Amino acid sequence: MTQDDAFVYDEASGEWISASDAATKTTTDDGAVVVRDSVGNILADGDQVTLIKDLTVKGAGQTLKRGTLIKSIRLTGDAQEIDCRFDGIKGLVLRAEFVKKR
Repeated sequence: MTQDDAFVYDEASGEWISASDAATKTTTDDGAVVVRDSVGNILADGDQVTLIKDLTVKGAGQTLKRGTLIKSIRLTGDAQEIDCRFDGIKGLVLRAEFVKKR
């Protein structure tokens, strides 16, 4: 199955759309930025996400392991970045492509 064959559920319209269409749809009608996780789910402030791969955090000398739960994310206004907190790491910004909504 390729990405062209994959479909995701669009919560705004209530329809299944292709993954490529979902990736290009980054703003809503009112101009707000839509942030999607690795599988196409729409993320919002306060959501909990799980990492889908091991990530080395630059400057912290620490690696976040796959499956790590990140609580209470905040959207940054960028369609690909989310701001979050994790024990011992201040100012952690993650790419939305490396997380999955819980």
